[in-house]
Amino acid sequence: MPENSIITLLSDFGLSDVYVGVMKGAIAQINPALHAIDLTHQIPPQNIAAGRFCLMNAYPYFPYGTVHIAVVDPGVGSNRRAIAIQLSGGYLVGPDNGLFGGVLSDSPAVAAVELTNPSYWLPSTTSSTFHGRDIFAPVGAYLASGVPLEQLGRAIDPTTLVKLSIPECTKTNAGVVGCIQYIDRFGNLITNIPGSEIEGKTWSVAVAELFIRGSQTYSDSELGGFVALIGSHGWVEIAINSGNAQSQLQLEWGAKVELRYD
Repeated sequence: MPENSIITLLSDFGLSDVYVGVMKGAIAQINPALHAIDLTHQIPPQNIAAGRFCLMNAYPYFPYGTVHIAVVDPGVGSNRRAIAIQLSGGYLVGPDNGLFGGVLSDSPAVAAVELTNPSYWLPSTTSSTFHGRDIFAPVGAYLASGVPLEQLGRAIDPTTLVKLSIPECTKTNAGVVGCIQYIDRFGNLITNIPGSEIEGKTWSVAVAELFIRGSQTYSDSELGGFVALIGSHGWVEIAINSGNAQSQLQLEWGAKVELRYD
């Protein structure tokens, strides 16, 4: 049972429509004392990989018992499962489409259920296009209010949860080959190469026919110059000092990046 009343919300809904506010209204109907924290609602539409990355990097900073509701759900209304997952330190609620794979890679599931008990949904006809409002928000509110996971639906084997196909980085004799796994609003290109791969080493990055020497901070390069460093998220990233690396290089998710030891 959660020991606090915090819920986080992550989605691709944006802020120009009422979708986020309506989800918060659904939560407040069940328990107005709950504290809902917006992680982000600016995930690119239908980009499950971006949602996965953001949730993975936010999860460790919340206290025990936090309920994380994430909705990036291009398969809403289809036969994809709606799920809730119990971890040792909190809960995940949302679609079973790989969105939770990043968190689960570091914090394995203790138990999981498919959300088959409509007693914990909104007491109205469930829309086939807005499970965030009708299922995920109310389920998250009930979890944060102390309802046991097993009451929410049918138990499922956590090993059957959908895994998103994310390329893994590969070690070579010269370094590590990886790819871009996320692009933030500054245009920084965040790779799937963990910073632990370069501890105690001098290194550089080869990408889009450029060679960029590894640095410590964005300002280690002149204004407008490229820089490669370990970001606050712990992954190797490629940036431009006071510029936009994605716009300059025209690279997208999955583009190859090669890290070389000097």
